[in-house]
Amino acid sequence: MLLLYWIFSYFVGNFLTAWWVGKWKNTDLRTERSGNLGARNAGAVLGKAAFGLTFVGDALKGILVLYVGYVLDFSTLTIATGAFFVIIGHLYPLWLKGKGGKGIATFIGVSLALNPFLFGMLAVVFLLLLSVIRSATLSMILAFSAYGILCLVIPEYQDLAPLSLIIIIIIIKHRHDVVDSWHERWWNKSNLN
Repeated sequence: MLLLYWIFSYFVGNFLTAWWVGKWKNTDLRTERSGNLGARNAGAVLGKAAFGLTFVGDALKGILVLYVGYVLDFSTLTIATGAFFVIIGHLYPLWLKGKGGKGIATFIGVSLALNPFLFGMLAVVFLLLLSVIRSATLSMILAFSAYGILCLVIPEYQDLAPLSLIIIIIIIKHRHDVVDSWHERWWNKSNLN
């Protein structure tokens, strides 16, 4: 039963909201700007409504997987593993040859539904970092990293450990964004001085 739940989770993750929003707007987002099938690229190409629809759709599929896990009365660790697989399905969809989104909206959906308090801490850390370093990408990566570390080191959150692994994968998916953001924020600034 657990294996079926995890397979189900992966295939729910394969529902790429941005692909459907793009199809609705007669646009293949895989060929536009970053080519990423996520909310950020959808918004950049198609506008705020496309961003909102994509973000909500990707977050809701994560919440759906968790809801099914709770209905089936699975353990928190099993459900967190389902969360891992729904995000893997989003990152590496089978039907699109592994070229999906970057997992942020789906991660936000599952982290909010799994533990609202811990999610609140993530949001606070993100906002504090954003106010200091003025880079959404770097702030997000650092806040996600803090979340992943808390899941590993605090005993009451260790059932959420699969999210620590998915955070590493999400960061790897964002590595080029991080380098670009760091370069723009610090390298150019240092060259001006």
